[in-house]
Amino acid sequence: MNIVPAAKVLFFLPLIFLFSGLKTPALEMAVSAGPEWNMNSPKNFAAGFGLGFDINLPGAPLAVGINVAGSANFSKTGVIETAPFIRWYFMKTPYTGFFAQLDTGYFHIMDSGDSIPMFTGGLRGGYRLPLGKMFYIEPYGRFGYPYFFGIGVMAVIGLNFSKDSTVHEQE
Repeated sequence: MNIVPAAKVLFFLPLIFLFSGLKTPALEMAVSAGPEWNMNSPKNFAAGFGLGFDINLPGAPLAVGINVAGSANFSKTGVIETAPFIRWYFMKTPYTGFFAQLDTGYFHIMDSGDSIPMFTGGLRGGYRLPLGKMFYIEPYGRFGYPYFFGIGVMAVIGLNFSKDSTVHEQE
């Protein structure tokens, strides 16, 4: 599975908006990092750490992005996963509050010297809680294939690149 085209789109999309001269309500992005406890190992629970990047789509309660994570069961199994996603926010306040997210991508298991590439897909639900103008905390839970579940929390930094817009605050 080649994820390079999706990564290129996610990298160049903000640049297109920035240099196109289009007047957008807001071009906001976020970078995130945090720990996760999951069932990525077939024999035991695993601890992991994830990194994320997302772009809020102007005029819609949606965001697109990519998550990259690694986890290990501290025995013989390690996993690396890369999953582009689309996220839908339920609340009226843009890009905060409860969300549902669809992930799909690449899942690579390293188990006792074996290397097994796989497809991954799943659903994530969580809550993005603002802590001021540009910081958020994001607890979440997820389930899917080939992992069974994961729970974690991300620390998020919001980035705003629109000249004429303000960072969203809770009403």
